[in-house]
Amino acid sequence: MKLTHSISSKTLELTTISDILFFNKKLELSEEVIAKINNCRTYLDDRMLEQDEPIYGINTGFGSLYNVKISKDRLTQLQENLVMSHACGIGDQVPNSIVKLMLLLKIQSLSYGHSGIQLDTVLRLVDFYNHDVLPVIYTLGSLGASGDLAPLAHLALPLIGKGEVFHNGQIKPAQEVMDDFNWKPIRLLSKEGLALLNGTQFMSAYGVHLLLKSYKLSYLADLIGSISLDAFDGRIEPFNELVHLVRPHNGQLKTARRIREFLEHSELIAQQKQHVQDPYSFRCIPQVHGATKDTLEFVHKTIKTEINSVTDNPNIFIEENEIISGGNFHGQPLALALDYLKIAMAELGNISERRIYQLISGQRGLPTFLVDNPGLNSGFMIPQYTAASIVSANKQLATPASIDSIVSSNGQEDHVSMGANSATQAHTLIYNVERILAIELLNAAQAIEFRKPKSSSPFIESFLKSYSNEIKFVIQDEVFHDLIKKSIQFVSDFSIDNELLFE
Repeated sequence: MKLTHSISSKTLELTTISDILFFNKKLELSEEVIAKINNCRTYLDDRMLEQDEPIYGINTGFGSLYNVKISKDRLTQLQENLVMSHACGIGDQVPNSIVKLMLLLKIQSLSYGHSGIQLDTVLRLVDFYNHDVLPVIYTLGSLGASGDLAPLAHLALPLIGKGEVFHNGQIKPAQEVMDDFNWKPIRLLSKEGLALLNGTQFMSAYGVHLLLKSYKLSYLADLIGSISLDAFDGRIEPFNELVHLVRPHNGQLKTARRIREFLEHSELIAQQKQHVQDPYSFRCIPQVHGATKDTLEFVHKTIKTEINSVTDNPNIFIEENEIISGGNFHGQPLALALDYLKIAMAELGNISERRIYQLISGQRGLPTFLVDNPGLNSGFMIPQYTAASIVSANKQLATPASIDSIVSSNGQEDHVSMGANSATQAHTLIYNVERILAIELLNAAQAIEFRKPKSSSPFIESFLKSYSNEIKFVIQDEVFHDLIKKSIQFVSDFSIDNELLFE
C-alpha cells in the first residue's frame, strides 16, 4: 500500500481520509495542484502591479474596516497583523487528532487555485502535517461566520514563527521547533493571511472526525443492541424484512438486516418465547437506529461537499479575470448539519439507556440488577444512573447552536452560524454516546451469562469472548468505575473495516 496521499482535485472521500489517518500516510502536492497554486499567485501579483483600486482583504482592512486602503509597501505587515490580531482563541485545547485534520483540510481547500496563496506557504503546511508539528488551537473563539477566524489564526501563527505547537509529546514555542527543522518563517504576501484565516476547517475537521466516529458507533449500537436483545430473551419477528419493506427508509432496512445477520444461528433468539411483544427500546431498534443512519448520510453529503470546496474570501477566478468578495466562509451548512448530527446521535444514547434499564429490572428470568444475592450486592444498579445522567446531559447539548446568532465586527458581520459551537458540543455529545454504549455492553455481557448454557450467535459469542478478556463476569460488587472505563476503552479501540462502516 502506498503510504503517501497526493493532494489533487480528485474528490476527497471520507473513506480516503479514514485510510490516511489509520495508516498515518504522509501528504504531497500533485503536479496539477502545484501548477494551480502557482498560476493563481502569479495572476494576483500581476493584477496588484497594475491596479490601485481597493480589493477587499488584499489592499484594504478587514471586516468593518473594509474601506481603509492599505499601501502596497505594507501588504505583508497587513497580512501578518491579521494573523496575530485574530489569534484570540481561549478555552480547552483542540485535540491533536482534529488539529491534524484541520491541516489536511486547509491544504485541500487551498489546492484549487482560487485563493492566491504562495506555494511555499502550502508546502510548509504539508511539512507541519508530515512531521506532526501541530499548532496549539483553542476550542472557543469562532462564530463560524467569516470562517473559523480565531482557530485558523492559531493554525497559521507558526507559519510566521509565532504561537505554540505540539511536537514530540510537548508543547513548545513554534520558532523553537522551526529552528530544529531549519525552517524559516514564511513572509506572507498580499491576501495570504485572509486565505489562511477565512475558511471552515475548524468546523469541517470536527465534522469529519465526528462523522467517522458516528458511523462506528452506529455499527456498534446495532451490535450491542443485538446482544441486549438476546440477553433480554427478545423476539426476532420485528426485524423481519417484510415489516421494513412496507416502510422502506434506507437506514431502517439496513439496521434490520444487520440485526438479523448478527443474530443468525443464535439459540437464544430462536427459543420459544413466553411474551408476545418486546418494549420499544428493543422492538423499534430498526426505526430509531435507522433514522440516525439516514441522518448520517445527510451529514456525510454536506461535509463531503464542504471539504472539497473553496471557503476563503475573496475568490480568484483567473480565466474570468475576476476577484470576487463573497461569503463562502459562512458556516451555516455545517452548523445545521452538526446540530442534526447531535440530535440523531443523542437518540442512539437515549434508546441505549432504556435497554440498560430493562436489563436490570429483574424481568424474564434475569436477576434484579444482574447480580447474585441482590440486596447484599447492589450490582448493576448505579451504572444505569450514570448512563441516565449522560443521556440528560446530551439532551442539553443537543439544543441547536445554529438557532443563535450575534452581531459582530461593528455590524458588518450581522448574521453568524455558531457552527463552531455546534462542532464542540457535538464532540462532547458523541463521546458521551460512546460511554453510554459501553455501559450497555457491560450490562448486556453480564446479562447474557445468566442465559447459559444456551448461547447467542457464533458472531456475538466471538465478540463477547474478546470482551471477556478485558472485563470479567461480576460475581459480587466491585468498583464499577473501573469496569466502565475498561468497557469504554474496549469500545474505543474496537476497529471496524471501512466497507462495513459505509456499506
